[in-house]
Amino acid sequence: MSINRRDFLRNTGFAAAAVSLPFAGKSSILDELAYKPIGSFGIQLWTVKEAMFADAKDTLTKLSSYGYKQIESFEGPKGFFWGMKNTEFKKLMDDLGMKIVSSHCNNTVEFERKSAEAAEIGMSYLICPWKGPQKSIDDFKRFNDEFNKSGEIAKKNGIRFAYHNHDYSFKVLDGQVPQVVMMEGTDKNLVDFEMDIYWVVAAGEDPKAWFKKYPNRFRLCHVKDLTKTAKGNESCQIGKGTIDFKSILGEGAKYGLNNFIVEQEAFTGTNPMESAQANAGYMSRFQI
Repeated sequence: MSINRRDFLRNTGFAAAAVSLPFAGKSSILDELAYKPIGSFGIQLWTVKEAMFADAKDTLTKLSSYGYKQIESFEGPKGFFWGMKNTEFKKLMDDLGMKIVSSHCNNTVEFERKSAEAAEIGMSYLICPWKGPQKSIDDFKRFNDEFNKSGEIAKKNGIRFAYHNHDYSFKVLDGQVPQVVMMEGTDKNLVDFEMDIYWVVAAGEDPKAWFKKYPNRFRLCHVKDLTKTAKGNESCQIGKGTIDFKSILGEGAKYGLNNFIVEQEAFTGTNPMESAQANAGYMSRFQI
């Protein structure tokens, strides 16, 4: 099954509504103490979507064996609990030594119910993953009201609401940057942001500058590497691309970033499960 993410999000209603390894040859104990393991990290299940659609429980079992302790789900035809009740899904997570920390979902449909179910099993975030390019900056301003309302619902239920960026929100529209409009037009007490680092870099922006400009707004991130091909940018296994995650994630951690979610969307020369395993191995050795 080959699924384009943007088409999937449109079809399910969203559009309508080197890293480097720890340094070799460190010169002293002080150098060693300057870095620490990143700790728990997760995977966005979109990375292994075909396997999840085929057999969710088996796929999650394999992800656990790779070393993932956290997952970020997405809302498919069977919901973000994959046809299970929320409590049933939590039991599966507990049995596997994992935790579902967040999920992408349509925040314009039954968000009250979704928030309550997420909170009941200890999730931290529900996230709007896509709005798409808009015709005017006023469209993005209208999203601010929607996001604040979603944030209120989430907060009432004991979780948080966030928005996940693509490259379109960094492209100037009517003389303004949509990402700035959304970050400054939403209530920081209600709305957080998940930085997809790949898309920030693809847009020609510096992730570190955004962390610094908006401290404690980017609470989650997608650790997704970028390689350049004859056809343009493409995601790849972490560490095989061009993104300097050591400096980016280290800077992000200084400004409130504390959820590190692996994602990959292209698999030239490999496959999703093989990449998920390789990325887990890389993240398990990663230090900031």
